[in-house]
Amino acid sequence: MDGLSVSQLAKAANVNAETVKYYERRELLSKPERTDAGYRVFSAAAVDDMNFIKRAQDVGFTLNEIKQLLTFVREEGDPPSKEMFAFAATKIKEIEAKIVQLENFKSLLEQVTALPPHTLPKQECPVLKKLMKGDRADG
Repeated sequence: MDGLSVSQLAKAANVNAETVKYYERRELLSKPERTDAGYRVFSAAAVDDMNFIKRAQDVGFTLNEIKQLLTFVREEGDPPSKEMFAFAATKIKEIEAKIVQLENFKSLLEQVTALPPHTLPKQECPVLKKLMKGDRADG
């Protein structure tokens, strides 16, 4: 049976073998064949899938989103333009919300760094006050 073992796939994709197993459990990788002894045997295409997953993670997609993107890649026929449009529109909204959250967080940190070092009593630190009173950092 030709193919790649877990360790061979991990090495080819420059990841840990546990990462390969985890992605398989999350159904990001196509179910591999098994040898008579029960060892997984991945196709050469699994290396491309692993690289796709890593690139998608690098740009900020979650594993659930990557799973959805992989279904788009694997579908036969025309590209799922309606589904991809809806997917992209949802992701844009999430990114915009994250930008607002990060801007609020940056503003909070700027309040701290605007003060001379060692002059801020602990109980007056804006970051610690916000975290201690239970507010979310995005608001």
